[in-house]
Amino acid sequence: MTRHFVRRADSLAGVGEDTPGATVTAFDVCSLGPGGRIAPRVQSFEECVYVLAGAPVLQTDATATLLRAGDYGLIPVGTPHAWFNEGSEPARWASMRSPQPRARHDFDTYPVSLDPVGAPIPVDPRDPRTRFFGHIELSQMDVGSVSMATALMVYTGIAVKMMVDGNLGARLTTMFMVHYDPDGAAGAHDHPFEETYLFLEGEAEAEFDGSVYRLGPGDLAFAGAGCVHGFRNAGGGPLRWLETQAPQPPSQHSYRFVRDWAYLRSVTGDL
Repeated sequence: MTRHFVRRADSLAGVGEDTPGATVTAFDVCSLGPGGRIAPRVQSFEECVYVLAGAPVLQTDATATLLRAGDYGLIPVGTPHAWFNEGSEPARWASMRSPQPRARHDFDTYPVSLDPVGAPIPVDPRDPRTRFFGHIELSQMDVGSVSMATALMVYTGIAVKMMVDGNLGARLTTMFMVHYDPDGAAGAHDHPFEETYLFLEGEAEAEFDGSVYRLGPGDLAFAGAGCVHGFRNAGGGPLRWLETQAPQPPSQHSYRFVRDWAYLRSVTGDL
């Protein structure tokens, strides 16, 4: 049974209802040209976003927020919002939605009206008006310079920086940045949830249920619940990707590493 999906950088395909193993995840890279607008709407799903390029504005019924590359944010379920791009360059952002929007229900999106709220303001972690947003620079992910709050697995040459999670107000999804040093590697494991990976820098060797792929900037991969997967840095420099999860991981037993349970077999013999 196929429980994974790989999309190359030159493809527009995303993760959705037609993706093998995807039942709660929808993931796409969105683009909005200069002068473009996405009409006001509400959604029956949670959405988290990460800006890749340009300067889009995300307006809610309370605030218009001017975003830039490296900004991320959360659109809670049922929040009226609209997008527009008043810049001179196309805007691009990664969008993760859960529960998965359904085509048979008009993708669970409903038009609403939205009144003007004033000039857009930039993301500021100390401004309560932008409390659902944050910013990250890829350079902040270097294992030698991050704090222990970021370096969840620093001792293995891997750093993880949480972006969208329960602390930001998310209830259904997570979004975070992953960094591998040149010798960074994570052994084969699986999860009781779905993961999506958008590769931003470097080159990875990834294995999904026995299939091996070489992945680089712009490539997208998806691992469904129960898909055994692992990664290693296959380049000479840092490897970085954006990662999402749905549903949110449980408080315990989020990872099941093959090697840990293989060890049990080695010490119990033929019992």
